[in-house]
Amino acid sequence: MAAIAGRTSRVKLGTAVYLPALRNPVILANEIANLDIISSGRVILGVGIASKTQAVQNEFAACGVDFRYRVSIFEETISIMQKLWTEEQVSFNGRHFQLDAVNPGLKPVQKNGIPIWMAASAEKPQRRMLKIGDGWFPNSRSPQAFTKSWQDIESLAEQSGDDSARLHKALYTTLNINNNKAQADKEMREFIEGYYNMPFETMAQTQSVFTGNGTEVQSWLKDFIDAGAETVVIRFGGPDQSGQLEQFSNEVLPAILG
Repeated sequence: MAAIAGRTSRVKLGTAVYLPALRNPVILANEIANLDIISSGRVILGVGIASKTQAVQNEFAACGVDFRYRVSIFEETISIMQKLWTEEQVSFNGRHFQLDAVNPGLKPVQKNGIPIWMAASAEKPQRRMLKIGDGWFPNSRSPQAFTKSWQDIESLAEQSGDDSARLHKALYTTLNINNNKAQADKEMREFIEGYYNMPFETMAQTQSVFTGNGTEVQSWLKDFIDAGAETVVIRFGGPDQSGQLEQFSNEVLPAILG
């Protein structure tokens, strides 16, 4: 992946996306804090509750986690990790986890804890993000969809009294840069279907995917930035990952950064 941030921003390390419910929150908090120390405070944690597919349900079963309770496990895990990163001693009495005066192990370099970014593409996840998240990390199909979703989030924040302005606005998108449109489409289809084991048409309904030449990709990304995206995370949809990264660096990134 490549990330576009502000011109003076350091390169970040992040996940897109991680499923916290699959791990013990105390161990996970310590591991992520360790990574933040090693990277001098550059970690961002993109998280999700997991989509309801057979493959994901099999993954939960393999980890011994009840898929039915993935949302409540997710919420408790995030809350526990945030406490472990910022408090000296943590007690927690939840449905899934109980902690009694636990002394955290490693503390992250980032004093307010590791930033938590969430996709939040529907009302319930958006309300959850406003309560416990630090950033919005959607896979928006278009700049117009990005704008509409953010307006929905702002409206929910007004109702709940939460501060939507504190959320960092990001975008997760998959690109294939190629002057040959047919080849780019073919590679994107094969990548998406191979990754998700589902038809491309199904995934394209919820995934941000774009194929085109360098100029077209520039325009696609600039429209999201104009819509308010502060960070763009890129995944390349094709077999030649290093080649795509080189094209992106040469043909797209200079124009985006100006």
